Amino acid sequence: MEKYSEMKKVRSDEEKRTLLARINRIAGQMNGVGRMVEEDRYCADILTQLAAIEKAVKSLAALMLDSHIHTCIAENIQSGNTDCVEEIAQLFRKFQ
Repeated sequence: MEKYSEMKKVRSDEEKRTLLARINRIAGQMNGVGRMVEEDRYCADILTQLAAIEKAVKSLAALMLDSHIHTCIAENIQSGNTDCVEEIAQLFRKFQ
């Protein structure tokens, strides 16, 4: 059986656009925090931005996890491969 890390997932153009837009927004927020540090901005302002970034990353992870469950995991189970149950359990532990 192929290792999960070596598997691929074909995404629609719309799904890619949505994910990449979120990723680019998060990257922009991180760059903004870098500028804030360079400009010696107040700690609480930087921490507020970091909290927003953390929420954005968690939201992105939730979107990816939802997609993964409804596509990859569902397809594996339907084809009789229940090994993916352990994979999803590990993913849930990572995001607790």
